Amino acid sequence: MTAEDFRTSAHAAADLVTDYLAELPARPVWQPMDEAARTALLDGPLPAEGRPLDDLLAAIGRDVLPYPMGNGHPRFFGWVNSAPAPAGVLATLVASAMNPSSAGGDHADVHLERAVVRWIAELVGFPHPAGGGLLTSGTSMATIVCLAAARDRAARRAGVDVRADGLAALPPLVGYVTGETHSCVRKAAELLGLGSRHLRTVATGPDGRLDPDELRAAIERDRAAGLLPFLAVASAGTVGTGAVDPFEPIADLCAEQGLWLHVDGAYGAFGRLDPAIAHRYAGLERADSLALDPHKWLGVPVDCGCALVRDAGELRATFSLVPSYLRDETAGSLGWFSEYGTEQTRPFRALKVWATIAHRGRDGLRQDIARCTALARKLGELVASDEELELLAEVQTSIVAFRHRAPGLDGPALDALNRELPAAVQRRGRVFVTGARLGEREMLRACLLNAATTEDDLRLLLAEVKAAARELRS
Repeated sequence: MTAEDFRTSAHAAADLVTDYLAELPARPVWQPMDEAARTALLDGPLPAEGRPLDDLLAAIGRDVLPYPMGNGHPRFFGWVNSAPAPAGVLATLVASAMNPSSAGGDHADVHLERAVVRWIAELVGFPHPAGGGLLTSGTSMATIVCLAAARDRAARRAGVDVRADGLAALPPLVGYVTGETHSCVRKAAELLGLGSRHLRTVATGPDGRLDPDELRAAIERDRAAGLLPFLAVASAGTVGTGAVDPFEPIADLCAEQGLWLHVDGAYGAFGRLDPAIAHRYAGLERADSLALDPHKWLGVPVDCGCALVRDAGELRATFSLVPSYLRDETAGSLGWFSEYGTEQTRPFRALKVWATIAHRGRDGLRQDIARCTALARKLGELVASDEELELLAEVQTSIVAFRHRAPGLDGPALDALNRELPAAVQRRGRVFVTGARLGEREMLRACLLNAATTEDDLRLLLAEVKAAARELRS
């Protein structure tokens, strides 16, 4: 392949992507794949001979781009998946062309990662010592990194070297979560040998936030039983309703009891940029660790999470392992990123983060996030004023939890309708919304992450929910 061959194909790829992004708002948000198209992707044979780049691009345009998940569309309200930031899309191509391993050493990607991790910490107001964080594949991996450091600190304080001896020499370590805590915390506890049975579910108040008094009572019960409380997990935006836990009293209690306070800020931590809701995050900076996702509210192309810790030494003590073949005299005092997490070969995630943040700046990001939260409050008002719908929780960030009232239905029948509604709405193709359970009730949850969304899109969402409910009931 010549340089001109690649240049021609790169221009064609740019045109393909540009057209795709430009045409998204006029297309269905999502539709089930055509059976023939699905089969062609699933059963495609391993090619014996190569294909030219223009042929590959044509295949991508024909067989892949017409069938998106939907999250680039301004009427996508499902899960917590954002539209990709254009600057991040472009930077991804450049990072792929360089293709380094960002484990460590003296090259641009390593220094850029240290800079963007510091930027992320500054955006959410979290203290950032040198070496106090790294980019990960997402908050699921960042949670494993942070909880591993919490586990090792607890073991060390108990006189046990858990890296050498494992958990057998310790009494059971106990952590505390709520019913709205993301499932990645349970996965992390299981993978780290803590056991999901040793994650206590603490009650929340009527606002959906962790109750500090209930947390204290649970800690005292476990201490009296000879167990070792070591961790409390608070949320900077729960997955169900976007609730933000009260960090100040939780941090006070953790400091008093010697617990590691971890905050799951995967989606919601960047809400701190919005002056209208920044007060909800008071005390976030007192956490021992914070996991969050630039690939959510910032729109950095997937994948990109971030783990932040107050004490960089805790991460390095947990993960550092430098065999002779990885010694590097250019690494500096901080060593390699692979000494602070689980990955050895690491992709160049930092460039797309740098480009996304640098393109919008703090002020641009603040405007985008404030627009999303304002739209969410507006959607909450529309739901509350509609006799067919019921708002289930206060809108604290940019998630709106609601359900269809379905007059004449109650109990299991009402739950069944609301459980089926999200898929029915999705199949119609005009908007995309997902569902979940809040306590004992089935609900719809609309997450607003796209600043291009309009109030007309919100009204269409509710009209589609009601139309789909009528179809299901008929």
